[in-house]
Amino acid sequence: MRKTTLITGGAGYIGSHTALALINAGHHVLVLDNLCNSCRESIARLEQLTQTRVDFINGDIRDSILLDSIFSRYDIDAVVHFASLKSVEESVRKPLDYYANNVAGTLNLCRAMVRNDVFRLVFSSSATVYGEPVRTPIAEDFGTGKPVNPYGRTKLMIEELLTDLADSDPRWSIGLLRYFNPIGAHESGMIGEDPNGRPNNLLPCLTQVAIGRMPELTVYGCDYPTVDGTCVRDYIHVVDLAIGHLKALQVLRHNTGINFWNLGTGIGYSVLQIIHSFEDITGITIPYHFAPRRVGDIAKCWADPSKAGRELGWSAQRDLEQMIIDTWRWQSCNPQGYQSSFEIPALTALTAAK
Repeated sequence: MRKTTLITGGAGYIGSHTALALINAGHHVLVLDNLCNSCRESIARLEQLTQTRVDFINGDIRDSILLDSIFSRYDIDAVVHFASLKSVEESVRKPLDYYANNVAGTLNLCRAMVRNDVFRLVFSSSATVYGEPVRTPIAEDFGTGKPVNPYGRTKLMIEELLTDLADSDPRWSIGLLRYFNPIGAHESGMIGEDPNGRPNNLLPCLTQVAIGRMPELTVYGCDYPTVDGTCVRDYIHVVDLAIGHLKALQVLRHNTGINFWNLGTGIGYSVLQIIHSFEDITGITIPYHFAPRRVGDIAKCWADPSKAGRELGWSAQRDLEQMIIDTWRWQSCNPQGYQSSFEIPALTALTAAK
């Protein structure tokens, strides 16, 4: 049998871009996704982009019988683990769902890996494990803090679980990728971020306002201790992020134990800076209003990605302008997300702005 990389949550935003990067690098991938916050159409789009069949299973990582069946049918030698609930706001309202899905689901996946002698794992972690940073940029040697929301706490719990696992058995090679704020889309406009229901992140909200699906953008908090009172984040292009997962898989062939890497650009932008950059690049005015601070948000957060540069040979290559152009291309090509019939529009707004 051919060696296979299992990608849990591989039909989602970051998972689909990572699947594409792995396929283009010669990997055979199997996508496992329960489609709770993704769409089967993303797999069809991957097949169009790669001109190859992508193995897909609609299922849940909490299903032990299904996992054992998958490991018996495929010669899996590594797992890239994205499958999780990811809304900060929702995690505050539904913490039990987040602990059950994210923590218990990962525990179940790891048990299945042990039963089937698979010990190479890349985990989709988050900068939220640092909690409220005492200073920026944030480096891995700061250590973890106290995450300010249940979503972040599930990521930290999983990191601790995986660290204990690696300490217990030298066969494990585990990479924890702490990334910051993914935006952008593949340059083809064929795959991108398509949240089910109302989006929670800035760029999907912004582009849905621009396309007319939402009347205006809500900016949560205007009194943070930042350059303009709005939250500051490190925005990273999803394609750069996907390449980081590929690099991590390669390095983990030789690095055992637990490994931590920040994936970010090292540059922070405020919410208002993102809005104004989008307006400048596209020529589209974005109506917005301020609302009170959102529970679980911190004032500012951006990365020191130099460790990933040294150890993975990785750095972000795409700047903010490219992130916005690719995000808007995706939304313009797919005004209703994956429910749209894909066609490439003229993108006159981008052309005029350039």
